[in-house]
Amino acid sequence: MKVSIVVPAFNEERLLAQSLASIRAASAAFTDARWTMELIVCDNNSTDRTAAIAAAAGAIVVAESVNQISRARNAGAAHATGDWLLFIDADSFPTRELFADVVEAIGDRRCIAGGSTVRIDLDGVLYNLALRWWNRVSRTLKWAAGSFVFCETSVFREVGGFTEKLYAAEEINLFRRLKRLARRRGRSIVILHRHPLLTSGRKAHLYTPREMLRFWLRTTLSGGRTLQDPQESFPWYDGRR
Repeated sequence: MKVSIVVPAFNEERLLAQSLASIRAASAAFTDARWTMELIVCDNNSTDRTAAIAAAAGAIVVAESVNQISRARNAGAAHATGDWLLFIDADSFPTRELFADVVEAIGDRRCIAGGSTVRIDLDGVLYNLALRWWNRVSRTLKWAAGSFVFCETSVFREVGGFTEKLYAAEEINLFRRLKRLARRRGRSIVILHRHPLLTSGRKAHLYTPREMLRFWLRTTLSGGRTLQDPQESFPWYDGRR
């Protein structure tokens, strides 16, 4: 078995080296299972040292000139040679235990795709409530957080990968399609929860509560149309890091 780990990265020089080191360390779980892996970083039109840091870490570096998370993930997947794809955001830090859970899920052979619950490097009542809410939604609806998505490569390509019509929430769109395919084939979607993925809570420092509330209100009131515009989806595309 071979796993292709794909990391989309836009101006991630501050956290990328730490994230890739965490991925390398966690990949010992694949070695334990006698699996192989490849690490692919898609430089999504960065203006900093993202590509150089990825190359120094031994990653395969590919480029995507259109600044869009979906395109970056799809570009990385297009270069992948593994049986399974594992997408991890460049500000996330998986553990060996989480990767061991991925090995177990894939080894079950009923699983077609999956994700993980998440935790952030912040503490506070509002953050904890929001995380608890999302993790419950994720496990109930079988929607994976975009920061950690794994999928059988042939299945990912069959459903067409991440939609390039959306600039945010593209992972939910993907899992809606994957769930339909899983039902038709009698297979399953798995959201791992024993070892949640640690991901950066930097958006809480970069954006005020008013900015984020305005974004989500506009998204709700527009029926999601804001997700089709990179300027409206500013927390992902305005370059703040």
